[in-house]
Order: sequence, then C-alpha cells, then structure tokens
Amino acid sequence: MSGAAAPALDEEDQARAGFYGLVARLYHRAPDDQVLAEILHADPFGDSTSEIAQAWRELAAASRKAFPVQLEDEHTTLFVGTGKAEVTPYLSHYVLAHTIDNPLVDLRQRLAQWGIARRDQVTEPEDHVAALFEAMRFAIAVQHRSLQDQKGFFHQFIYRGACAFCDAVSASRKARFYLPVARLTRAFIDIEHEAFEIG
Repeated sequence: MSGAAAPALDEEDQARAGFYGLVARLYHRAPDDQVLAEILHADPFGDSTSEIAQAWRELAAASRKAFPVQLEDEHTTLFVGTGKAEVTPYLSHYVLAHTIDNPLVDLRQRLAQWGIARRDQVTEPEDHVAALFEAMRFAIAVQHRSLQDQKGFFHQFIYRGACAFCDAVSASRKARFYLPVARLTRAFIDIEHEAFEIG
C-alpha cells in the first residue's frame, strides 16, 4: 500500500459528505442529545431564502424542542414498526414497479466493486436509505470517487427512491420531527441531482 496521503477534500465536497452523513445518521436511528446539539450549533446557510435553508431552520427548531425518547418512538413507528413500518426505508421498494431488474442485486454488485461490505452484525438490506446515504458519504470522503462514479451511483440507486421515500414521510400523519428531516433530505438530493446534471 502506498504511503501517500489521500488528497484533501475541497469545502464543497466536505459539506456534501457531511450532509450525507447527517441524513444517514438520522434515518439509521433517532438522534440523541449530541446529534441534536450538532444540528443546533451548525453554521447557518448563506442563502436564507433557499428551500434547503428553510428546511434546515425547521429542523433546528424541531431539534430545539425535541426529546430523544419521543424521537425514538417516532423513528420506530415510522421506519421500524412492530408489524409493518409506516414508511418503508428500503429504496428499492419505490422503484420495483418501474423496472424489470432487481435493484438490490445491482446494488450489491456495485458495493462489492467498490470494496464496501456490510458489517457482520448488520441485518438490514443494503438498500436501506441510511446505508445508501452512508455509501455516498464514504465514496466522497474516504474513497474520493470521481464525480462520474458518484453520479452513476446516485442516479441508479438513490435519486428516484429517495424522492419517493421523502414524499412518503412528508405524507405520514405520524411524522413530526421527521417532517423537516424529509424536507431537508429532498432539498439536498434535488441540489445533488441538479449539480450532477450540470456536471
């Protein structure tokens, strides 16, 4: 293995990786006090009129009055459930009706090509929204994948499913804290989509 250090990320890619990491954490499990504090102390966005800035302000307001126990209940109700979750967090669910291929098979092949393996103790399928966002964070911040690689992964495995997932969360009557999380996620992936298209 070469001893050369990996190239430093520019500010934009640091911010992108940070966003992917944050939303991955929020969908993986309910935020604890530390995560809520990080949201509250994060720097504000420059353009206060943008959709993502407004969504961030809503999330900060929700974080300010949130109690972790209540958030755990909401996360379980929405994404885990004792029988069937209110909103499925598996993005393949949202695209299966529009393809003859199995997205999960293709996803596993891509992750194997990238050298990303599921931990032994993890039982969730790889198409969980948190796992896919974490894979993007890893591709940007750790593997320094090319924009072409990132774009391909984003469009094939994330964008359509994540848009439908965010819409499902937003439509749920049981979502409270996760309403601004879904709005923030949707605003962010729309920005990513636009940026990849511009190229």
